[in-house]
Amino acid sequence: MKVAVTSKSFSKNSILINELKKYFDDVKLNYATKKLNDEELIEFLQDCDGVIIALEDINKYVIDSLPKLKVVSKFGVGLDNIDLEYCEKQNIKIGWVGGINRQSVAEMTLGFMLMLIRNLYESSNKLSDGMWDKNGGYSLYGKTIGIIGVGHIAKELIKLLKPFGCKILVNDIINQEQYYKENSLEEVSKECIFKNSDIITLHTPLNSDTKYLINSDSLKLMKKTSFIINTARGDLVNLGDLKYALQNSLIAGGAIDVYDSEPPQDRELLGLENLICTPHIGGNSNEAVLAMGRSAINLLKELLNDKG
Repeated sequence: MKVAVTSKSFSKNSILINELKKYFDDVKLNYATKKLNDEELIEFLQDCDGVIIALEDINKYVIDSLPKLKVVSKFGVGLDNIDLEYCEKQNIKIGWVGGINRQSVAEMTLGFMLMLIRNLYESSNKLSDGMWDKNGGYSLYGKTIGIIGVGHIAKELIKLLKPFGCKILVNDIINQEQYYKENSLEEVSKECIFKNSDIITLHTPLNSDTKYLINSDSLKLMKKTSFIINTARGDLVNLGDLKYALQNSLIAGGAIDVYDSEPPQDRELLGLENLICTPHIGGNSNEAVLAMGRSAINLLKELLNDKG
């Protein structure tokens, strides 16, 4: 059987490549520097029985153009780029494990919190430019943290926040009353989170209800001293509205690891002094890459064997 890997992180990892080749002789790897569009993906996956997919879109058009495709195994955790209903209709199996990179993303989110609230990012950049600015920001201890979306990653983040004695406000569409009670969390509306949090961090899937969750209206509700963090999905935040809010001091700052288009092209946004930008590396610690890769390999092998 012929299989392909679209993930650039996987394709550069010799350990994962060698492990994949233990099970498959015919392996195609992606060394491109960008996400493949529909036409590029179709060309890349021609004659493949299975694929380990990253951020590329497995939509109806792509599926209809790949009649040989039997299995899509996810490298990562988000499934919003895969048309699950149409895959099921076409008898294409999906390999996926939730929360496999949760420690990696949660650690990065905590790092963003500390960089933002303690003014570590701005003061470091100023010192690089020769400015001795001793503004040490504020302590994270005892601050109010708003978490929207309480899944695997958010739960890991909540563990990491325990020593900081933060008041944690949470919002999720799933009833998790017992978990909230056990961890001293306060379930509130999104509006309450926007109005009262010192730091807001997003951990929801992307769907029609969550697209542009952070926009001009929600940003206006936030405190001028507050920060926004997005390590989930790019389209959760309207980046144009965020840029305006940061430029006009509607909020104090932000950190984003994901974008509506990757890599992002808005140099003005990326150059803002009060915005930390990273290239979608939240789930890309060495340990997380290996864990995600091995999970994807095992699922690909098992599901293709089931297909015969």
